[in-house]
Amino acid sequence: MVDNDNIDKLKILYLMDRMEVALSEDIIISICYQDNPWMTYMSCKSALGQLNDANFLHVSRQNGKVFYNITAEGRLCIANFYTKIPSSTREQIVDVVNKKKYEYRKRQELDADYFLNADGTYTVKLSISDPSSSNKLLEFKIVAGNKDSARYAANTWQDKATSIYEYLYEHIFD
Repeated sequence: MVDNDNIDKLKILYLMDRMEVALSEDIIISICYQDNPWMTYMSCKSALGQLNDANFLHVSRQNGKVFYNITAEGRLCIANFYTKIPSSTREQIVDVVNKKKYEYRKRQELDADYFLNADGTYTVKLSISDPSSSNKLLEFKIVAGNKDSARYAANTWQDKATSIYEYLYEHIFD
């Protein structure tokens, strides 16, 4: 019999194996706790730490965020024990990965923030990161005249980043 703590660890390994990309701690918690009732917040945090300590997950830091990637040992573990996860939960995990894989990737690759300047204007900082490294593909700052404009730019970055990047790439490296 496998206890709930170990099942929670297996759920995370199964998710990481299916996602095939490093995920931020925020995304993992969002998937496993907020978006789906697979585990509690505390059990998710605890499982992540224990999986890292056991060398089943590798931790890296990028722009102040913690990212986890499954290791070869983690893949071997889940290959041997995935059947301990209830089949209904495995199906839910596969469904989430199939439906939202690119959305989750996009959420962690794109970053937008704004802050008040001394003169009353706002600086908007927008970036696109390479998920496989700590490199930024694009990063720029732009000054907005007011908070509403800064907030609008930051909030729409998710939808516009790809087309802006493509436009700049085509016209700069043409």
